[in-house]
Amino acid sequence: MTHGFELSREHEEFRRSVRDFAESQIAPHAAQWDREHHFPTDVVQQMGKMGLFGLTAPEEYGGAGLSGSDGGFTSLCLAIEEIGRVDQSMGITLEAAVGLGINPILTFGTAEQKERWLPALVAGEAVAGFGLTEPGAGSDAGATRTKAVLDGGEWVVDGAKQFITNSGSDITSLVTVTARTGTREAADGSTKPEISTIVVPAGTPGFTAEKAYDKLGWHASDTHPLTFTGARVPEDHLLGERGRGYAQFLATLDDGRVAIAALAVGCIQACLDMSLEYAGQRQTFGGPIGRKQGVAFQIADLEVMLRTARLLTYSAAAMKDAGAPLKEFKQAAAVAKLQTTEAAVSATRIATQVFGGYGFMEEYPVARFYRDAKVLEIGEGTSEVQRMLIARGLGLPVE
Repeated sequence: MTHGFELSREHEEFRRSVRDFAESQIAPHAAQWDREHHFPTDVVQQMGKMGLFGLTAPEEYGGAGLSGSDGGFTSLCLAIEEIGRVDQSMGITLEAAVGLGINPILTFGTAEQKERWLPALVAGEAVAGFGLTEPGAGSDAGATRTKAVLDGGEWVVDGAKQFITNSGSDITSLVTVTARTGTREAADGSTKPEISTIVVPAGTPGFTAEKAYDKLGWHASDTHPLTFTGARVPEDHLLGERGRGYAQFLATLDDGRVAIAALAVGCIQACLDMSLEYAGQRQTFGGPIGRKQGVAFQIADLEVMLRTARLLTYSAAAMKDAGAPLKEFKQAAAVAKLQTTEAAVSATRIATQVFGGYGFMEEYPVARFYRDAKVLEIGEGTSEVQRMLIARGLGLPVE
């Protein structure tokens, strides 16, 4: 079964409004934020005032209330693409704030939890992180070592998380973490860890966002390792059903993979835009370098990459909005994530080559996009994980 997509007039108007904002409020400052490793809280909150964090949230929590029939998820992907087209750091800030911060609470939270935490997150007054990855448990999320034990009506959380986005900024309000809460017997009689999801508010004693990482790219994105040492939160901070944490984060990552694909589309678009402009201006041997096949053909490849990536990404987003069967959506999400992120890395390499020696200089944004692109193949499921998921979707018993 196939699902096509066509952007509506409203979608195109929305895209233009986000593009105008990105070009006027983000693009002029992106290089400086990158150099200074600065998380621009004021601009993030401006994004909130534009409603970008609340596109898929109900109106009762301050969101736009866009349903699938309104193309709400597609709108979010458009916003991520357009922000990412000028600054991948701010693009991932938006993607993670919605996909990893808001969505778990919106999807699995109780009415009281939603009323307590969502309004500030939806308004962009606060951001939240999702603590899944650990030093010994990344792709192998079932190897989670962080533990949470009930004691006197409180969860006591001990452990460590790493590479957590939006987890230690001035406006971080909470982090949702996966933790072992016991054991359970599997169908084959073996014992497996029971993994649950628990909300830990910022400022909780025993919860520390350690020093921010010195990363290769995404310098303006807030990313920290986290430690939990006897961190106590009320029992009602359990998110969803006890023991369902593994299923919850898998569902969260399905949506996130399409959103990361949208971020990669923005990266490819930026590479094409920069390469076209430079190839028309740079003069060698009596004319612009764009007249040389060695350059022109590479830029043609960028156009092919962009069209393919955009088609896969927005087809998957349309499937989400249309309520497609989960198995079909999961496969489309993995395909989109794999193809677009690997294409984005290739696109930055091509763009850097088009710029020649200037592409190696930090004064040109192509160098920043080159550094930022690599992590797209890693975050929210590596390329290897996507290939495994796709192969399983085809019926292969791959491990």
